[in-house]
Amino acid sequence: MVDTLRVAVVGTGGWAEQHTRIFSRRADTELVGVLGRDQGRTSARAERYGSRGFTDLDALLATDPDLITVCLPNEQHFEPTLALLQTGIPLLVEKPLVFDLAEADRLLAEAKKHDTFFAINFNHRYAEPVVRAKAALDAGELGAPVFATWRFGGEANLGESPHANLIETQCHGFDLLEHLFGPITSVAASMTNKTYGAWSTMAIALEFANDAVGTMLGSYDSSYTYEDSQRVELNGTLGRAVIHDTVRSLTLETAGDEVARVWRAGYFNDEARTFEYTFDRHVDAVLTALRAGDPPPVPARAGRRALELAMAVIESHETGRRVGTA
Repeated sequence: MVDTLRVAVVGTGGWAEQHTRIFSRRADTELVGVLGRDQGRTSARAERYGSRGFTDLDALLATDPDLITVCLPNEQHFEPTLALLQTGIPLLVEKPLVFDLAEADRLLAEAKKHDTFFAINFNHRYAEPVVRAKAALDAGELGAPVFATWRFGGEANLGESPHANLIETQCHGFDLLEHLFGPITSVAASMTNKTYGAWSTMAIALEFANDAVGTMLGSYDSSYTYEDSQRVELNGTLGRAVIHDTVRSLTLETAGDEVARVWRAGYFNDEARTFEYTFDRHVDAVLTALRAGDPPPVPARAGRRALELAMAVIESHETGRRVGTA
């Protein structure tokens, strides 16, 4: 038997509904409340999942949650996250952490001050093709890392920042490439703002600490309807792995062999083929760590690291030179 954890969700947007879905349906959690700004919308969301809606943080805290999860508009993370960290209650937040490094440092310092469990949802790590590709890398099947590529592009998610794509979407690429290939030590970047004024498409050259190199291509001038809107290619001295559309498939190849191995979710394996369920998998790991008193599987400092890399990319683009990130 596992103790039931009381979970509160802050946010009522589209992805925030995945938070309410997960914690309302798990056998080991109870969704004790949903916090939003609009009472009608918040109550409707909460009632749909058998919970209560709140517009006042103190009222939500009175439900005595064991964990609070946060999914707010991308550029409105700092103040609510800071207020929640000051409660000392374990916290799981959506990416990006924030858009400013000083704010990121303030949040991490507040979490350290209260010794707070502080996790961030880089759910791409939990996609089945990614898990299998990392296992192949760790087992030496690809040999020594040589180069990695990340491509991720779709329709624009507009925001106030001219670097919304880089900071709130391509942060997945920074996190995943370091998760798979190790630390990025420098970046060199080019960007274009030709479509709607923001820096909507970028090409970035990477260097890794293990002497591998890489590229990232991120775009808000593309479409998520295209095949391989997201593609990750990992090349080593002995083989390569290619991840298609995060959850769609994984191809593993051995150098010199014309026969490839392909993983795709089977007929009944809807869980592995569904992007939203990568978050369910991450939640499994978060709750296991929380119950054990262990650090988060993906700590909030990973969000700070992705932002640090994004800021280096901005500096590279503005100065026309390679920028170190070690």
